[in-house]
Amino acid sequence: MEIVAEKNDSEEVKDLQPSKIQSRVFEAIEVQAQCGGLPLALKVIGRSLHGEPQQVWERAKNKISRGESISAYHKNGLLKLLEISIDSLDDVAKECFLDLALFPEDRKICADALLDIWVYVRKLQRHDALSILSDLASRNLLNLTSTPRRTIAISHENVSELYFSQHSVMRELAIHLGCRGSVVHSKRFLMDMKEQSLPEKWEFLNHTACDVQVLSIHTGPMEASNWYEMNLPETVALLLFFTSSEYSLPPFLRSMKNLKFLMILNYGTKKATVKGLDALSSLTELKCVRLERLIAPLVQKQRTELSNLEKLSLSLCEGFEYVSTFNITKLREFNIDHSSNLEEVPISFCYMPSVKMWSISNCHLVQKLPYELGNMNSLRMLRLSALPGLKELPPSIGKLRPLECLDISFCEGLRELPVEIGQLKKLSEFDMRECSRLKRLPRAVCELNSLKLVISDEKIVK
Repeated sequence: MEIVAEKNDSEEVKDLQPSKIQSRVFEAIEVQAQCGGLPLALKVIGRSLHGEPQQVWERAKNKISRGESISAYHKNGLLKLLEISIDSLDDVAKECFLDLALFPEDRKICADALLDIWVYVRKLQRHDALSILSDLASRNLLNLTSTPRRTIAISHENVSELYFSQHSVMRELAIHLGCRGSVVHSKRFLMDMKEQSLPEKWEFLNHTACDVQVLSIHTGPMEASNWYEMNLPETVALLLFFTSSEYSLPPFLRSMKNLKFLMILNYGTKKATVKGLDALSSLTELKCVRLERLIAPLVQKQRTELSNLEKLSLSLCEGFEYVSTFNITKLREFNIDHSSNLEEVPISFCYMPSVKMWSISNCHLVQKLPYELGNMNSLRMLRLSALPGLKELPPSIGKLRPLECLDISFCEGLRELPVEIGQLKKLSEFDMRECSRLKRLPRAVCELNSLKLVISDEKIVK
């Protein structure tokens, strides 16, 4: 076990000469004065200067001194001050910060959705995207929270249970920095706030092709006739946020031939029936689809070609039980979460030959898994979390020979594990927290020679 001793603040102070300490204190006082004592400005700027050499402090202090003295009523001055906190980011991290403006302010959004944009739009590797998420959070440029059952630890395994939000001023900063330059050549089109219809200034998109990479729309109910026709040949990501019981997807969706990322999120108190999902068949480049709080009964009746889709995430959705209506032979990641009406996992969920990560969580009515689960012979991570009705795992789980990570946390009804679990020779991580009825383990677990991390309760450990 590796033990790392972190250097504390007192040790850092000891390393500074008295003259440097005095200089740093005076600089801190000047920065505080220029910030007008505003907590947000002090918090963000202070975090961006933490641990930086004196010349960085000098540069920031000089830039602040050229700015406008601010108060709670001087928003422009605050934005100028906060802009300093972005200076220390590299170009890639700056683009990632600007992407925060695509999401509504003061709303908790699954951090995994943000990472998907960075992976499929910014073309980052997953581990690099996770590092940037951690860095932005440490700089107070976004806020990270987790579900009550989890701790805030950023990793590929738990990122689906992390949520980010942003202060309204930080979102305005991202909008302010991202909207510089020509509108026609803007990388991002977004709505500053929720509106009942599309902004009139967007009507020019009907006859003008733009270089928009990402389009974010936040409205109330929308019928097909409410949409403008938009010419968006270069757009690779579309985010649709709405509050309504019915919603029609934009007709121009069919023409977005380069679209790789699609997110449809309903903020209403009830699930919304969404129309026009058949348009997805036209999107041959689509890689990632995220749907939340939607009802799509028509999916059961028609086959939808999504031959290049790599990731499908369904949260609080109904009508997607018959996923075999999708042609998803290249799917690498499948997530279904908080499906209140899912009682039995369809066999079709198990016919995903390329899937690497398969997750079903917070589905309280699920009592068993199909034997066909063992058919997914490319699976690396299996997550069966918060399924309190699940009584057992199918013996076919032993056929998942490449499996490296197994999560059965919060499966309170699980009484025993199958002997076949000992066949998972590559299993390195096993999360079995809060499995309160799991009284004993099969002796076959002793054969898991690759196991490096087991997360469990004290009772099971004993």
